[in-house]
Amino acid sequence: MASGIFALLDDVATLMDDVAVMSKVAAKKTAGILGDDLAVNAEKASGFVSDREIPVLWAITKGSLINKAIILPFAFLLSAFVPAVITYILLLGGLYLAYEGAEKVYEYIFPHKHPKKVILAEDLTEEQILAKEKEKIKSAIVTDFILSVEIVIIALGTVVNEPILEQIIVVSVISMLATVGVYGIVALIVRMDEFGYKLIALNEQEDSFSDKVGLVLVNALPKIIKGMGIVGTIALLLVSGGIFVHNVEFFHHLLPAVPSIIKEFVLGLIIGFAVFGIISLGKKLFKKK
Repeated sequence: MASGIFALLDDVATLMDDVAVMSKVAAKKTAGILGDDLAVNAEKASGFVSDREIPVLWAITKGSLINKAIILPFAFLLSAFVPAVITYILLLGGLYLAYEGAEKVYEYIFPHKHPKKVILAEDLTEEQILAKEKEKIKSAIVTDFILSVEIVIIALGTVVNEPILEQIIVVSVISMLATVGVYGIVALIVRMDEFGYKLIALNEQEDSFSDKVGLVLVNALPKIIKGMGIVGTIALLLVSGGIFVHNVEFFHHLLPAVPSIIKEFVLGLIIGFAVFGIISLGKKLFKKK
């Protein structure tokens, strides 16, 4: 009896050790998307009055958890019954990530002005303000759904050959880390300027230490969001290129002397601009018709 319990505990310990190792690998694979997810959601959760930022972020977080609850069962069913589909979905996700990264690079090289949507204005009624808030929350949840699918599929792709129990634990852990980690950091980021303003108002002295720190925090917020966007774009191209290098035999054996990180980035960029060109051409033809 005792030996059976110890054997069970040993099996559990081995399982958890395997899960920890695979979770670490999956976290590395999804880090690029998490960085992009962080940048996107920091932008979407900002722009509200200070007392609405946390409620809005909490609403988006709940939407993200619901997204994961919808996506995970479908992903596990596919992995259990048609695991070959995971690779094809992974490649489709790679195309989307490459396109998204190339689009951001194009926007950086050839910037054009976007019409700015005013979230809060003095002439809006409370009902209109809440309606605009709900619209932005809905947009953020839809974006989160797309990014969540990518995170789950990439995480699942790292453990697709493992037993289904280990797949469920690893991918569920990564999914929860994605939601809790990303939105926890976003909460800190979007409140950074508010904390800065409080430091500035801490005393009546001009150019005090608290004023200087407060100004640094206030001015740093847009720069941090922009910086995360740049890092997220690079990571998107690396992740997308890595998907093709590790899942397409031709790309895997292409230019073996070139460091993998360079090959993945260049491949992600080339594929991204190819998809970007096709989609842009399609949009132009559609507009003409």
